[in-house]
Amino acid sequence: MEDSRAAGARQARDLVKVAFAPAVVALVIIAAVTLIQLVIANSDMTGALGAIASMWLGVHQVPISIGGRELGVMPLFPAMLMVWGTARTTALATSPYSSWLVVRWVIASALGGPLLIAAICLAVIHDASSVITELQTPSALRAFVSVLAVHAIGAGLGVWSRVGRRALAVSPLPNWLGDSLRAAAAGVLALLGLSGLVTAGSLVVHWATMQELYGITDSAFGQFSLTVLSVLYVPNVVVGAAAIAVGASAHIGFATFSAFTVFGGDIPAVPILAAAPTPPLGPVWVALLIIGASSGVAVGQQCARRPLPPLPAMGKLLAAALLGALAMALLGYGGSGKLGNFGAVGVDEGALLVGVFFWFAVVGGATLVMAGGIRRRPRRPKPRRVPPAEADVYEPIHEPVDEPFVPLFDQDAPLDDVTSREPVAPGGDDADVPPAAPDEVEGSDGPDRQDGPDTSHPPEHLT
Repeated sequence: MEDSRAAGARQARDLVKVAFAPAVVALVIIAAVTLIQLVIANSDMTGALGAIASMWLGVHQVPISIGGRELGVMPLFPAMLMVWGTARTTALATSPYSSWLVVRWVIASALGGPLLIAAICLAVIHDASSVITELQTPSALRAFVSVLAVHAIGAGLGVWSRVGRRALAVSPLPNWLGDSLRAAAAGVLALLGLSGLVTAGSLVVHWATMQELYGITDSAFGQFSLTVLSVLYVPNVVVGAAAIAVGASAHIGFATFSAFTVFGGDIPAVPILAAAPTPPLGPVWVALLIIGASSGVAVGQQCARRPLPPLPAMGKLLAAALLGALAMALLGYGGSGKLGNFGAVGVDEGALLVGVFFWFAVVGGATLVMAGGIRRRPRRPKPRRVPPAEADVYEPIHEPVDEPFVPLFDQDAPLDDVTSREPVAPGGDDADVPPAAPDEVEGSDGPDRQDGPDTSHPPEHLT
């Protein structure tokens, strides 16, 4: 009884931790940063709670409206940290042998806690907007959907890492779906990693432009704030570079960037945006398409780790390409939005979806074939027809059999009895035996015998 109570209390603590730990940690960090900013700026604490609540929703990609201007393009880095924190807490609360009831409770807790905090933040913002008239309450539907999406992704990743294979085993889905997920993750990581290297190289090339953007402020704290802001928006810029690498385009207001052309325009004074290419576009940017091909190779290699017959192998590859394309399109959508007077900032999600799917499917398919990821089914041997002339005639083989010796005569009988024994007629002892003919008298060889005188009639002198 005590053991069951202890287990129940421990499980309850785990569920509370899953529900509130990531969201509360983010809320505490945001509150600390906001208060430090207000203290450094020598500002009063009026509306501090509204600012904290707005920033917490902004971490979940909820647009913030101040003075009628919408800040819709939110940094992806805090959202990725929130996804990672949710995935980690759900993974720690889930065992590979947990029942499906416990798994459902973990997922429900991971979603219910953040939704409750989102409702509280909306109420706080609505109350603070009466004091700070420039602060506007965001759309409740958009807020709940964004918070639900961020934590659902994290909870799904955390639970899948524990019971993913078991869930596939009991579901009608094919078992190679897990390999497709790993291949898609490998392709997305390869695409983002190579795009990050290109972004870093572009920053080095445009170092003078980055120094000019830092020159908008003279204070050390201002430059530190610009650095922190640039770090938060690094994933957004990397996603834009990935879009360019697969043939899509990225735009900052009227400024448009692709691997084939660049249209200039005004860009915000954020140092990380110095990595954007400037016109005229050099031919080296066309080499970005190699990044898309390299990520496709990574997908094909992962799919080839476990060879399958042709149809399942192609299904696994296409599923990986589709999942990777959807993941990149989701990142592109999360990193896009309106930025005040600059207009829309982000990538073309449709072109990004098609481009990623193309590179992952085409180059990945070629890699899959060359890496031996397709297992050919063995051919059935045809029965060999033997000509009649060559047919072997099998004759029965008679092997000698050792039989016991049966004597013809009884060895114990006397010799006279044997020699005097007469043959018995087939009919038995009672059968009628015809009288013997004169020529057939015992000892007579017939009338033609000439060996001696005829003794059948006595001589006349004896009569």
